[in-house]
Amino acid sequence: MGFELLWKWWLSENNYEENKMTLYIGREASKLWKRICSETTTELTLLFENWKYLLAGLICQYIHGLAARGVHYLHRPGPTLQDAGFFLLPELGQDKGYISETLFSTLFLCFVLWTFHPFICKSKKIYTVLIWCRVLAFLVASQFLRIITFYSTQLPGPNYHCREGSKRARLPRPESVLEVLVIDFRGIVYGCGDLIFSSHMIFTLVFVLTYQKYGSQRFIKQLGWLVAVVQSLLIVASRKHYTVDVVVAWYTVNLVVFFIDKKLPELPDRSTGATSLMLPLSNKDRDSKNKEENHKLINGNAGDPADWGRPRSQVNGKIVEDPKTVNGDSDAMNGV
Repeated sequence: MGFELLWKWWLSENNYEENKMTLYIGREASKLWKRICSETTTELTLLFENWKYLLAGLICQYIHGLAARGVHYLHRPGPTLQDAGFFLLPELGQDKGYISETLFSTLFLCFVLWTFHPFICKSKKIYTVLIWCRVLAFLVASQFLRIITFYSTQLPGPNYHCREGSKRARLPRPESVLEVLVIDFRGIVYGCGDLIFSSHMIFTLVFVLTYQKYGSQRFIKQLGWLVAVVQSLLIVASRKHYTVDVVVAWYTVNLVVFFIDKKLPELPDRSTGATSLMLPLSNKDRDSKNKEENHKLINGNAGDPADWGRPRSQVNGKIVEDPKTVNGDSDAMNGV
């Protein structure tokens, strides 16, 4: 009898805990769904305002792909150039080239997931649309410089498929315009001629620099820089680029991000719910805005700029719009 009572008590307690857990999970799921819906509404509004910048950035990515494919037609295989990194770093070999690509793909995926974390996490410091507008601006500026450099001088590719005797070292003459305009995504791995400077390092450094500024976890920031250094070594060790391609990428991308970031407006504070366009104000608009703000400070109000020329008088420390009112008040005080 005592055992049966103990068994019933245990079942009742177990059911209570299960019901409590079910209610908790349901409540958290409801909060998560509301958060996702709210964030989606906000991001769609920002997307509607900034879709032109995102589209322009994606088009530039396509142009960069066309340029990389075009220089492959101009590539001529030859002896590998003398390179300090090739002497210092052991060669990974053709069968281990995937290590570099795996690390880069992991970094790329982690960054993309981080930019979408406001849809799920409570701590929201960024807007997904605005952060990608910023990232694309950095990528486009860096890739524009890259196109100029690798078309200026074509170097013999150090990668295995770019050397003498490889069928991929030279692309056959295109038979139609469509063949040129359609990007072969295998060129990301098997391209030749687009050397100075490394496209992989452009993406890597832009991602790391962006998280450095807008990320919240110090450990991940330090890990990101470590990954960037390891990525640089792996690119040279796998003979995908010369050392100069990696070195130029390090200081070029950092300088590009530094100067472009100054031109772009700062991301709005999420605590205020404010939004802003990504394009910076022109000098004329900035001067006009500063003039208006200074005028507001002088007059102590936020009046319309059209009212700047309206005569004002000061009585007892107060600014009065109509001088007649001032005279009337003065006459009343004098008993007139």
